[in-house]
Amino acid sequence: MILVTGANGNLGSATLAALRARGIAATGGSRTPGEGMRRLDFDDHAGLDLAGVSTLVLISAGYAEDDQVIERHAAVLDAAVRDGVGHVVYTSLTTAGDHLGFAPAHRATERLVRASGLPWTILRNGLYAELFGGLLMWAEDGVESPFGDGALAAVAREDLADAAAVVAASPAGHSGRVHDLVGTPITAGQVADRLGVPHRAIGLGEYRRRLLEAPGLLPFQPPMLASIATGIRHGFLDGTAPALTDLLGRPARDPLAAAVAVASATRPKARV
Repeated sequence: MILVTGANGNLGSATLAALRARGIAATGGSRTPGEGMRRLDFDDHAGLDLAGVSTLVLISAGYAEDDQVIERHAAVLDAAVRDGVGHVVYTSLTTAGDHLGFAPAHRATERLVRASGLPWTILRNGLYAELFGGLLMWAEDGVESPFGDGALAAVAREDLADAAAVVAASPAGHSGRVHDLVGTPITAGQVADRLGVPHRAIGLGEYRRRLLEAPGLLPFQPPMLASIATGIRHGFLDGTAPALTDLLGRPARDPLAAAVAVASATRPKARV
């Protein structure tokens, strides 16, 4: 049986759906499981149960400080070893993202995966096109961003889910491999053009100030988001590679369309 962690999250739920669409027996794990899912609370180490799991798709639990993320992943991997899981597929971060603020937790987890003794595959996922679109900020006359003219080799989340499903369905052929899954470079200017509005670039200092003043952000999030802005603006995240389309066996979804859809959904309604 294949088990996908974080099955109530965006990538986890999409991966589970992709597996089931292929007629593959799979279940999900979550701290708040839905019907037919298994309860998996990464903070409840004693309660982690992976018995009967042949392939574990470990979706990164990245929404926390690095030490907590790494501790959670270590606990899951310990349970995988104890319960005899046959293969671990870990969704990591693109190689080009080594400088990003959240890279250390991914690279530390990759070390844990390799050291576990279990057969493994690492999927180094590019940044979501949906994230790129969601980070654009609407102003009265258009959109603003800290990205300048920089491009991101963005990937539609559904493509990353499909790639994870492909690997999880036949993991033996991907054992010991690292797949760098990046897409087609897109810019904030291109998104703005599709939206029919102008794009204005703001400085990184202004962006950081806005992040620090934004309500609801957790302490680790402003530096994380600022690192993404720096990486895109200065051309560290625009490299392409064929691994994604090779795995999918088809062209990738249009990341620009995915980014535009998210940005459009956040567009303020016109005042009456």
